[in-house]
Parts: sequence; C-alpha cells; structure tokens
Amino acid sequence: MTEYIQPARVRFAPSPTGFLHIGGARTALYDYLLAHQTGGAFVLRIEDTDQKRYQESAEQDIKDALTWMGIQPDEGPDQGGPYAPYRQSQRIDIYREQAERLIENGQAYYCFCTPERLEKVRKEQQKNNQTPHYDGTCRNLDSEESARRAAAGEPHVIRFKAPREGQTTAVDALRGEITVDNSTLDDMILIKSSGLAVYHLAAMVDDHLMGITHVFRGSEWLPTFPIHVLIYRALGWEEPIWVHLSVLLKPDGKGKMSKRDTELAREQGFPIFMKDMEELGYIPEAVINWIALMGWSYDDKTEFFTLEDLVEKFSVEKLNPSPAAINFSKLDHFNGLHIRQLAVEDFASRIKPWFEKADLHPEDEMLIQVAAALQNRTPKLTEVVDMGGFFFRDQVKLEVERVVTPKMSAVQAAEAAGRILDLFQGLDEINQENAEGPLRELASGMGLKAGQIFGLLREALTGQKVSPPIFDIIPILGRKTVTQRLENARDLLRIEADKSSG
Repeated sequence: MTEYIQPARVRFAPSPTGFLHIGGARTALYDYLLAHQTGGAFVLRIEDTDQKRYQESAEQDIKDALTWMGIQPDEGPDQGGPYAPYRQSQRIDIYREQAERLIENGQAYYCFCTPERLEKVRKEQQKNNQTPHYDGTCRNLDSEESARRAAAGEPHVIRFKAPREGQTTAVDALRGEITVDNSTLDDMILIKSSGLAVYHLAAMVDDHLMGITHVFRGSEWLPTFPIHVLIYRALGWEEPIWVHLSVLLKPDGKGKMSKRDTELAREQGFPIFMKDMEELGYIPEAVINWIALMGWSYDDKTEFFTLEDLVEKFSVEKLNPSPAAINFSKLDHFNGLHIRQLAVEDFASRIKPWFEKADLHPEDEMLIQVAAALQNRTPKLTEVVDMGGFFFRDQVKLEVERVVTPKMSAVQAAEAAGRILDLFQGLDEINQENAEGPLRELASGMGLKAGQIFGLLREALTGQKVSPPIFDIIPILGRKTVTQRLENARDLLRIEADKSSG
C-alpha cells in the first residue's frame, strides 16, 4: 500500500475532439480521488496536437463538466502551475528535443517514406494476410545521410526503433505483467511530418516532465502499452504506475459502447455525455457515485458514497479490470438517494431554475416550502415542474374527464366540490387533523369512496392526477388560493352537470 500513500501527481489529459463522456469523466474522477486522498495534485493537460479534429467548444465542455462535477484541477491551462504550459500544442519544441535524443541514442530514426509508398506497402501486406506495419525501409539508413536529408528540409517523420528480438514486459496495476514478443511491435511514428508529436511520444514526455506518478487511462491503450514502456526506458526515465481502467459496456452487457451506441443512447434520453446529465435532471453527487462504481467497489454491500466518502475510501487495489456495463436505472436510483440527502435550502436553489425555465417565478420563502414537499418524491430535477408547477400558477384547470366517471356523475362531482368548499370555509385551520375525518364522512354520506373525494380535491387544487399529499399542499397554497380553486372547480363541474342534465 505504501506506493499509493505518497503524494500522487495524476493527470487527466483529454483530447478535445468531442464532448466529455462517462468514460472520460470516470478517469478524471479517479485522478481527483487519488490526488486528494494523498495530498497530491490533480493536473488537467489538454492534448490538442490533433489540430484537424480539435474543437474549442469541446475543450470548454471538458472544463465546464469538471466544474459541474466539483472536481476542479489543481494545475492546468487556466490554473497555471509549475509545469506550464499545460497545452501540448505549446510544447512542440520539448517533444522535438526528446525525439532528437532518441535519434542520437540510436532508438529512433528519420523516415522519408511517402504516404503513397506506405499505402502501397499496406495493401500488399493485407493481400498477403499480414497485419499492416511499417516495413523498416528507413530504419537502417546511414545516420549521417538521414540527418543531412532532414536538415535539408526533405519531408519526414520520426519513428521509434522498436526492438526486433526478445520480449518486453510491461506492468499494469490491475492486470499484472503483460509480456509481448518484440517481433510483433511496430516502429510507431513519434513526430509527424507537420512537426507535431503524436500521443506515443508527447504523453510520455509530459507525464515524466510533469512528475506524474500514476497514469489512469482507458484500456484501449493496452495494445500500445509496451511501446510506451519502451519509450520511457529508452529515455532512461522511471515509469509511473500504469492503471488501465475497465471497458464500459453497453447497458445490455453485449459489447463495448461505440460512437454509434452513444448517439443512439442520447436519442433515447440516456445521458452518455456529461453535458447531458444536468439537462436531464441529474445532480453531480449522484453522477459521481454512479461512475465511481463502474470498475471500483469498496466492499460487496456499500453503494452510497459522497465525494468526501470516495476520497477517503478509494484505492487502486480495489479497481476491477473486468468490463462494466452501464446501468442507467442505477443512475436514477442514486439520483433519488442523493436528492433526498440535500439540505432543503440546497434542493430549493437547484430546482428554482427549472421553474424559471417554465416561466414560473417562485418567491424564495414559498419555494422552500415547495421544495420540502417535493424532495422525497423527485427522482430527477426535470420532474419538479410537472409535480409542483401548480404551486406557482395563478390558476389550474380541473380535468373533468378524470373526475366525472361512471362511478361519480357530474352532478355528484359538482355537489361534492361545493360541500368540500363549505367544509373548508367552516374550519379555522385546514389541516389533516381538522379536515380528514369530515372529508371521509362527506364521502360516506354521499355514497362515494373517500378516494373519489380526495381525488376530486387533488384535481381541483393542482389540476393533476399525481401530486404531493393533499395536506402538504394546502398550507403552502394558503386558504385564499385553496378557496378560489375549489370555487373554480365547483363552477366548472356545475356547467358540466347542466350539460349532462340538459
């Protein structure tokens, strides 16, 4: 355990070519947890060397998502820090310097092969049922000749000179030793002809120079993991602790989530991108709890965690390399649990924008009361308007067809509404203790079920079939509003009764 107690320096290093998704958010969360648990640093590094696919909006989305989750970096492009710049496009000279070191040491070389030649070689290899790879044409060029050609401006890339014989063993914290035959390794490009470094070099250089102690990243990097280890060793650097996280599977557990699956899930209202979480009514506490358990567990029974709990209890040893299926019903479950844990004032502040979007403008004092009535019945923030919008509307309309049924005629419903109104007007205070008994007696006296009377009352006061308990609603609405809505309901039902009798 001692290797994890040291102050950990970890980095979240997204490529801003699209919005931040669940997998990336999980990586960032684990980074944050280990850094804060050990008193270390959580670094945000923007890997923007793929300039063709770079999106400024995607970079901002990543930053906004981390802010929303409450896991702000300690160092990064906006925060600064001792290892700036934290943007790879501003570190080009650093990568070139290290690539030239590898060339001097005989562990990398200039490659002058044209794209046309490489494509021809690739097609020939495929025709012969070979795995496409660089055929090594420039690998053994005279070093002085190569240097002259490169200095003269001949287009070139820089390739890593992977060993051809023996084996390479790399160690992953979750999977142990991973050994490959060196004959299977390709001479990967380190510096493109544009002068920009690729991930295989840039990330290794940055992780070393920024003092990164633990590298959390997706399992998609496992195939090139040996190359990354070899680059570290070629440069004479101590490796970080490598942690390749579990694959996230589709909800049915059949296969990895692809881009197509992601788009389909989004169309169906399932949140894959972090920016959708807030729009779909999820709160960050629940999302953090949910994604933390996709590949990590504390024990076989504890599921509810706050961010503070996770900082205390997280450990690399309890990460699981087995694939984890995305379970959206679990997200809904956690959302309800975390909403119920909020202070009522906090919950009120979070639901206020949803009412305002619906052109409802609650005063804070009443909103606190409404929040208390809704909190235990709200699985997602998106549902507060449907459940509680009636509190803030000037008028609501009783839905006649839900009240007038074969078991209660319009005449009976109109009479019942009038008698409820008379009952309430005769009470000093309308509450459960004073009103529930008389309402049940009213139902019995009219030959109706209590549920019909309470259903009518709910419809009259809310215009809804479902709402918080009626005796939670009445004191929030107040006597004046309750009276007005009952009068409106009675009058509407009388018109309906006249129609049916006429």
